[in-house]
Amino acid sequence: MGVINVTPDSFSDGGDFSKNTTNPYEVDISKVLHRVESYVKDGVSIVDIGGESTRPGATSVAVDIELHRTIPVIQAVKKNLDIPLSIDTSSPIVMAEAISAGVDIINDVRALSAPGAIDVALKSNVAVCLMHMKGEPRTMQKTPQYSNVVSEVTEFLRERIAACKRVGDIENRLLVDPGFGFGKTVSHNYQLLKSLSSFQDLGLPLLVGISRKSMIGAVVNRPAKERIYGTIAATTLAISNGASVIRTHDVAATMDAIRVHCTYRNV
Repeated sequence: MGVINVTPDSFSDGGDFSKNTTNPYEVDISKVLHRVESYVKDGVSIVDIGGESTRPGATSVAVDIELHRTIPVIQAVKKNLDIPLSIDTSSPIVMAEAISAGVDIINDVRALSAPGAIDVALKSNVAVCLMHMKGEPRTMQKTPQYSNVVSEVTEFLRERIAACKRVGDIENRLLVDPGFGFGKTVSHNYQLLKSLSSFQDLGLPLLVGISRKSMIGAVVNRPAKERIYGTIAATTLAISNGASVIRTHDVAATMDAIRVHCTYRNV
């Protein structure tokens, strides 16, 4: 899953797709198409498009702004390239509009907890990724605490799966994501990575987003765009422990790691 954040403030690729105007921020669709074309050439399976940053400390974005950033991008990619798309959003309005524009997956850091979100998903035929986040992006990294991070994240995801099942037949379209970096310390993140295989007990495909995150930066002491080698190491560990989907900013390197791992595993 290749990342496309059409935002000015995402932690790693914020502003990458700007028209170079400072006020207001505007998306340059030609830049997006160029990046997605390179992702496709490198072997990407899904492209994840987000219009609101959820980095630590990020503030919320109005729905109309999120729509203005994402829907034209979705339409342009669908028109020009044959690749499944995901919308990274927690807004039921954005979900519905993105589904109408042709996305295949809802990737929700709030696990369909917003009022009406489950109903939007239920009325569609798209897949849904339920992610764990402790708190909200603006404050989630202020001393997050757990008695047992693995069991608490697992129980949260189990509860959200049950909430979805209570409203309809949706389980066969669900994925889960433990939410690396979303209300977790570095230690919490590595505990989750080491115990990743335990999430297979939920019986659903596991999506992992660790690309360039602070859990890598804290170990390698490099800025976000220089964390590719550490990310690939963590990615290989995630695949070995049961990850089904890897969300990444570095598609070519990640695909190399996946191919080598799969060849090793299948010998």
